[in-house]
Amino acid sequence: MNVSIDDELWSAVGDPTRRRMLDLLLAGNGGTATSLSDQLPVTRQAVAKHLGVLDRVGLVQVTPSGRERLYTVDEAQLARAVAQLSTVRDAWDGRLERIKRMAEAIQERRPS
Repeated sequence: MNVSIDDELWSAVGDPTRRRMLDLLLAGNGGTATSLSDQLPVTRQAVAKHLGVLDRVGLVQVTPSGRERLYTVDEAQLARAVAQLSTVRDAWDGRLERIKRMAEAIQERRPS
């Protein structure tokens, strides 16, 4: 499977606060900046900025809800991020296996 890597998407999910926000949104079937800030050790303004990043890369969908905005995870975009992660994992597994074989070969050539 050949999946191109989206650096902006990876940058967005690379932040621990944003990953926690995605977890909370998935667990609660969505949320607002206010409801998320109640569950995180950051201000509502910081949550809003993080949500803006997630929105720009398409990881969340925004729906007006009264005076607030309701954020939900875009599962198709999240699946795309997971596919990218799998591609990177597979590439690194191959690299690490080659390094292991090289180290074993060097060890076998060393005199006892």
